[in-house]
Amino acid sequence: MAPQMKLSAITLDCPDPSALAAFYQRATGLPLHPDSDADFAALTREDGLSLGFQRVDGHRAPTWPTQIVPQQLHLCFRVEEELDDAEARLLELGAGRPDGQPREERWRVLTDPAGHPFCIIGNSR
Repeated sequence: MAPQMKLSAITLDCPDPSALAAFYQRATGLPLHPDSDADFAALTREDGLSLGFQRVDGHRAPTWPTQIVPQQLHLCFRVEEELDDAEARLLELGAGRPDGQPREERWRVLTDPAGHPFCIIGNSR
């Protein structure tokens, strides 16, 4: 049987959708969807997959690596540049670097400005 569903979007809760969309737009180069507003913003790839950001009042950032506030979602991005260079670029854009980096020779765990953990993975892996 052929698949009946195709992933069309991944959406993150956050306190400021416009700010988080701007961070990921600078990090990925994806264009901002023209219908984005203060309550919901999205970046959309050419194949239609969107990365969305929705306003949630009282949003609590995940506390990775502890599970006091669980991460609930974890994004991974393959990077073309060296991991050290990609990490430095993302930190300059506003990412955070939590303590406790597992296997940092292979990938790095960072947090976006709203506190969501995400990984960058070297292209050679």
